[in-house]
Amino acid sequence: MRATPFHHSILEVQLPKHFDKPTDMRYDGTQDPHEHLTAFEAIMNLEGVGDEVRCRSFPVTLAGPAIRWFNSLPQGSISRFLDISRAFLAQFTTRIAKTKHPINLLGVTQRASEPTRKNLDRFNDECLEIDGLTDSVASLCLTNGLLNEDFRKHLTTKPVWTMQEIQSVAKEYINDEEVSQVVAANKRHPYYHQPRQHGGRERQKERARDGGPGKTSGPFTRVGKFTNYTPSPSPL
Repeated sequence: MRATPFHHSILEVQLPKHFDKPTDMRYDGTQDPHEHLTAFEAIMNLEGVGDEVRCRSFPVTLAGPAIRWFNSLPQGSISRFLDISRAFLAQFTTRIAKTKHPINLLGVTQRASEPTRKNLDRFNDECLEIDGLTDSVASLCLTNGLLNEDFRKHLTTKPVWTMQEIQSVAKEYINDEEVSQVVAANKRHPYYHQPRQHGGRERQKERARDGGPGKTSGPFTRVGKFTNYTPSPSPL
């Protein structure tokens, strides 16, 4: 049997029937190890498996430099999942993403001509990367960076908003903004300012008022052969 980092107590445990190995996960040493470990443990919790199964499943999620690192661990050095997680985080510690501070949110300001919807998406993405963010700080930073004056004024009517409340209120202002943009775009269209043409039914009514297609409303002057003139449009 080839040398393995697992203690014999780990190898003696059989995998449960119908156990779904996390083969879709791949860590090659270039991503944040914390994120990989958290995702792995979430799957294991969903499967409801114990420590030994977690140990045996973890190498399946490694690739490239990461699996080579695992195979180089001392034989029999892993007897519990805590041994793997500690060694894993220590090895790839330089890949751990730096924790962002709430002050980073002050840099998320609405750009000129940027739709409020897109600005709010960027703000939400930034919030997800900040641990321990409070609603008071988040609502203050969002209000500070808004260019949508109506939305901004609404947020100042209350000292603290939860992000859920802000999302709910934002729908109305985002909808109004997008409708206004559509209307403005239509007004810029070249056909918007052209006079409307009468429809066929209206032309029929005009002919009926004039006495029919074969009748004229006034005396007809014959035009000479060499006379210059501009013909008037005949009814269709």
